[in-house]
Amino acid sequence: MLKCRTVWKKLAPLARASSTLCRQNVRRAGELISFVITYSTCIEKQVVHKYSWLNTCLFSQAYRTIKGDHQRYQDRIDEISSRPHKQATEEPAIPIQSEPPGESDFCDNNNLTLLLQSTNNSYDISIRATAFIYSLPASLQFPSHTPYLLIGGGTASFAAARSIRARDPGAKVLIVTDEPVPPYMRPPLSKELWFSDDPSVTETLRFKQWNGKERSIYFQPPSFYISAEELDGAENGGVAVLTSKTVVHMDVRGNKIKLDDNTEISYDKCLIATGGVPRSLQVIERAGEEVMKRTTLFRKVEDFKSLDKVSRNIKSITIIGGGFLGSELACALGRRCKTTVIQMFPEKGNMGKVLPEYLSNWTTEKVKKEGVKVISEALVKSVVKTDHIVAAVGLEPNVDLAKSAGLEVDSDFGGFRVNAELQARSNIWVAGDAACFYDIRLGRRRVEHHDHAVVSGRLAGENMTGANKPYWHQSMFWSDLGPDVGYEAIGIVDSSLPTVGVFAKATSKDTPKAATEKSGTGIRSESETEDTAVSPVASPTPAPPAVLQKDEYGKGVIFYLRDKVVVGIILWNVFNRMPVARKIIKDGEQHVDLNEVAKLFNIHDD
Repeated sequence: MLKCRTVWKKLAPLARASSTLCRQNVRRAGELISFVITYSTCIEKQVVHKYSWLNTCLFSQAYRTIKGDHQRYQDRIDEISSRPHKQATEEPAIPIQSEPPGESDFCDNNNLTLLLQSTNNSYDISIRATAFIYSLPASLQFPSHTPYLLIGGGTASFAAARSIRARDPGAKVLIVTDEPVPPYMRPPLSKELWFSDDPSVTETLRFKQWNGKERSIYFQPPSFYISAEELDGAENGGVAVLTSKTVVHMDVRGNKIKLDDNTEISYDKCLIATGGVPRSLQVIERAGEEVMKRTTLFRKVEDFKSLDKVSRNIKSITIIGGGFLGSELACALGRRCKTTVIQMFPEKGNMGKVLPEYLSNWTTEKVKKEGVKVISEALVKSVVKTDHIVAAVGLEPNVDLAKSAGLEVDSDFGGFRVNAELQARSNIWVAGDAACFYDIRLGRRRVEHHDHAVVSGRLAGENMTGANKPYWHQSMFWSDLGPDVGYEAIGIVDSSLPTVGVFAKATSKDTPKAATEKSGTGIRSESETEDTAVSPVASPTPAPPAVLQKDEYGKGVIFYLRDKVVVGIILWNVFNRMPVARKIIKDGEQHVDLNEVAKLFNIHDD
């Protein structure tokens, strides 16, 4: 094996030749040499993003240069070798690295094979060399201006992009995300992915829904998107995604942003969908670096991957937090892992801030049956004795751009303050977790759920294309404690509000698994559309006497009241009835007997 520097000296003239000729698009009849690249482990380790002595033609894996008889080929190579530096001065726009990088930049014993072969098979040359690959200049990677700029690569951004393209088919949309992957759905990270029996699930990120159908967490495959460098010239427009890029400054007057690499991009219209950052606990941060290394703040794909790996190799995991995320992870880990799973929180029971106390206590018993040791009414004052900690204590809306952009942050709810049309400025909208919006039915709110990201992103996209529609379509959210217990909710569901619950005996059809088998989707909000919110019709069957054992809450409806008006509804193991709940909240009427209203959900039907 030749040393890297020696190989470089032998390959440099040929590299410069291929690069020059690719740029010049030489078209000589019958002149072709195919370059076949076998990628190495070194490239897989992303050396591919650092060095290259080939130009952009490398990534298409097909290159054109001269061909002819053996003598003509040899004459051409000799000519190139005699003037190794000429082309570098002629075309400085695309730099060629004239000297190899230092030895430390390479992966030992990882090579790529470059095969040069003429079409008439008069010769066959094989060269083994270490790959020198660098990224293209930033100016060639993405446009300096885009009509529609979406900051954030989550559900709200994707919903907005889809909405913009639906109303403006030729629209050019650029999504900028600090994550290394395109938009994906977050709910499966704490739900179905943990129940997969595929040992490679952390790589495929594909999961089976409760109904057995398989899907990916990604909204669309890579082929759906166009490359950012192609966006400017795309005749029919498209959606491009810039990954691993953070917007650090926003110039509202100049209609432009600055990225963390100092690149600037201007826009006509902009959506801020920056989501949120998981909260930590001061007691954990004060405990030092060693404890922080053993703590997961669960939010992204990488958090799922790392926690999956950790959970297979330790004896105990402690989950701090009794809300949706903490309870879902506790049930998932308790059912799947041999690890001891502990869940602790300050409330009396699981989801105590959402569910009425009696239902919270019942849910806690269900969580315990999944193999979880629950410690309620507990505040963490010092680091607990455990192998790993998962902090699931809420989300802080990401409003880092507020200062440079001069945008208002709501002092009560957090998030960027916007109007009912989700506007922060005349050409700036906000959607998803980071939006504190005015709900024309329920007042000012901020919501942190998947379906709200879909609904608000869709509305923002419509308004960016001139719809001028207010927020009224109430988003729903759901939580599953495994395949057998789950609920869907809408509006303001706060356990501090007065509640009225109406329950009935559950059957085998009243589970999340059965619900997905009926609807055909694991993301139950995907079946939701605005036009499904029709006037509810009560079941003609009179409600039978409730035959329930003490503290049995198989299925039912919980109404949340404010000034005697229903402002929130939870459907407990009652599925696919959300349009009815949405209509009740939209009407905003007082109801004398909520038992009669509960009949609208047909909870007494078998």
